[in-house]
Parts: sequence; C-alpha cells; structure tokens
Amino acid sequence: MSGLLALLDDVAAIVKLAAAQLDDMASQAAKAGSKTAGVVIDDAAVTPKYVTGLPAAREIPIVAKIASGSLFNKLVILLPALMLLHVFAPWLIAPLLIFGGAYLCFEGAEKTWHALTHHQDKGPQQAATLDAAHLEEQRVKGAIKTDFILSAEIMTIALTSISKSSLWELGAVLAVVAVMMTVLVYGAVALLVKIDDVGLRLSKSSGVEAIRAFGRGLVISMPMALKVISIVGTAAMLWVGGSIVIHGLHEVGWSWPYDTIHIIADAGSGRAGAGPLVWLITAFCDAVVGFVLGLFLMPIVSVLLKPFSLLFPEKK
Repeated sequence: MSGLLALLDDVAAIVKLAAAQLDDMASQAAKAGSKTAGVVIDDAAVTPKYVTGLPAAREIPIVAKIASGSLFNKLVILLPALMLLHVFAPWLIAPLLIFGGAYLCFEGAEKTWHALTHHQDKGPQQAATLDAAHLEEQRVKGAIKTDFILSAEIMTIALTSISKSSLWELGAVLAVVAVMMTVLVYGAVALLVKIDDVGLRLSKSSGVEAIRAFGRGLVISMPMALKVISIVGTAAMLWVGGSIVIHGLHEVGWSWPYDTIHIIADAGSGRAGAGPLVWLITAFCDAVVGFVLGLFLMPIVSVLLKPFSLLFPEKK
C-alpha cells in the first residue's frame, strides 16, 4: 500500500512539473508572440488585397489556402532552419534579424513613397486574359511568397524573445507561436474580407431599420477601414523594421543609434526609463530611422533586382 501511495505521489509530482512546464511554455509563447505585433499587423493588412476582384464565394477558400501555405512556411521550413541556426550558428541570428529588419524598412518606405507620390499600387494585378482559376492560383502563390518574409521575421523575433530553455521546449514554443500567429492573422483577414458581405446581408434581409442601417454602414465603411489598416500596417512595418535594425546593431556592438534614440526619448519625455511617452518617442524615432533606411535601400534593391527582371520578364 505504501508503495502504491509513493507511486501516486511521484505521478502527482510529475503532473505538477509537466503543468508548470506547459504554463511556462504558454507564457513564453505569449511573450514571444507579443514581440511580433508590428509584423503581424502588417501581415494582416497586406493579405486582403489578394482576394480583391475575385468572386465572394472564393474569398474564404483563398484565405484558407494562404493560411495553409503560411503554416507550412513556419513549421516545415522556418522552424527547423531556426533550430539548426540556434544549435550550430547562433551568431548568425543577429545579422539575419538586421537583414530582415532592413527588408521591412524597404517595404514600408516603398509603400509610403508610392502613396506620397500618387503612384498606382503595385499589388496583385488582374490580367484580362487570365481565367478565375489561374488568377486565384497566382494570387495564392504571390501571397505565400510575401508571407514567407514576414513569417521569417515573426519566427526569428520569437526565437530571440524566448528565455533559455531546453531544445525541445524551444521548438515547442516556436511551434505554438507559429500556429497562434497564423490563426490570429488569417482569422482577422477572413473576418475583414467578409464583413462587407455580412453588412450587405443585414442591409437587405433584416426587418429592423436600425440593423439595416448598421449593415449599410458596414458596407460603406469597409473601404476606409481597409485603407486605415493598410496605413497602420505600413507604419508598423517601419517601426518594427527600424527597431529590429537598431537593436540588432546594438547587439553586434554598434550602439550609437540605440543610445541616441534613448537619450532623445528620455529628454523628450522629461524622465528616464520606461513610460508611455518614452515608448511613443522611441517608436517614432525607430520608424523615422526605418523610413530613412528604406529610402536609402530603394535604389539599391532596384539595381540588384534589375538583372532578374531582364532574365525573367513579367508575362503579359
């Protein structure tokens, strides 16, 4: 009997330990996920344009295909690659973060520049000669390619945000972050692309005038809401990209930008350390650095990509 009680006591201890580990993994996943907020906002802002111009009945299936591709990117490609880097070449993570942050700065600056100079959006183009199935396939492939860069940033930021853990715990937390971020982003995208349909149905089918008016309001407001989300996403991209580059440079030993921004934030807020105003000033400075860096990179990227555009001209 005493042996059975001892066994049950050991089992209870193991269960408590497992529960504590699971709780720690959940908190680490939440912490790591929160660090990727800016990239997540941009990812959610970018994706709805890939269903523009396609039948309403295909919107959710297309979002599901993109979400499936995003999950594949994160779990099958990026997670094992980051785990290998973590084990064999951890010194590469900071340079990769800087490179990814610089890419986000470029993307954000390019979007801002085109918006300010009234250039036509270079989003997914709809060729008149393409049938719906071919167009849908192209849109999904384009969205998954764009998602890969953003997913790489999400997973790398998450990796650097996780406290010291065993290898299996690290992999488990990254897997949780991958699933959590994918569900969050594409759940929000699915909601965004269907709100106008819900509004249209309410405006036509409800017998209550107030509900019909609410439905009409949803339909009318959605274009502006998507525009606002796009602006917020671009601002978040510049902020996150600038912050990643500045922190990455600080990690590799070049601390002047990091220290200068914190001096400005402390002086502007009238206090040192943390606080909402300190955070706002720091985020604004990060975004300005991101925009300036992105503008600097725009002609460089254009020159670097020119040979590829000559070798692989876009089909008309």
